[in-house]
Amino acid sequence: MWYPLNKQELESFIDKSFKQKANIKPKKIHGLIVPHAGYEYSGMIAGKAISLLRNKKIKKAVVIGPSHYQSFNNTSTTNKKYFETPLGKILTFNTDFIQGDITNEHSINNQIPFLQKLGIKEIMPLMIGEITDKQAQEIAKKIFKIPAIYIFSTDLSHFYDYEKAVKTDQNTIKILENLDFNNFRYVDACGYFPLLIMMHLCKIKKTSPRLIEYKNSGDITGGKSSVVGYCSMRF
Repeated sequence: MWYPLNKQELESFIDKSFKQKANIKPKKIHGLIVPHAGYEYSGMIAGKAISLLRNKKIKKAVVIGPSHYQSFNNTSTTNKKYFETPLGKILTFNTDFIQGDITNEHSINNQIPFLQKLGIKEIMPLMIGEITDKQAQEIAKKIFKIPAIYIFSTDLSHFYDYEKAVKTDQNTIKILENLDFNNFRYVDACGYFPLLIMMHLCKIKKTSPRLIEYKNSGDITGGKSSVVGYCSMRF
């Protein structure tokens, strides 16, 4: 399972992740980039970032993740009125995006318990298929108008050895921090298209991502022959 299904275990994990100290605590946060692997691998990295939103009185979140199980050239939101986790139900809202069944998409689902612990009442989940740069710009303009926090869900490189993964992921992080559209094609992440939307959103909001934490699965499990990269960033 991606996270504990026992309510007490899940709450305990999230509470522990929220107690981590981030080096930076900016006054204004428009959104976050967080990983979406199983909690035992990347949950602490996601939790550290999301903990920065505590006491911000945020009621809505737009959660944007890649599609792992469906192949399509568009953007889809849920056709259900709520999502349910061991922590209860959370309502959904929509802003004229195409509706579909996205309830099995872990890039979105894994963020929901963290948001519930923050007290967020509504989410708009967006599952992103393969899109063009123009589509990414249009989606960014559309969600820019929504009074909500933006949660972009992605893992970084997959299945390189430890040293190559670190080098590859550092390059991706540098491209994101610099809003380097010219080199965006070198981004190595399963959330490639959500990150493209994030870049355009940052351009509109006149901000840019800053790293909170980077690790890969080798740092967590000790196995370094084939790893997956994780980072959290804020913008």
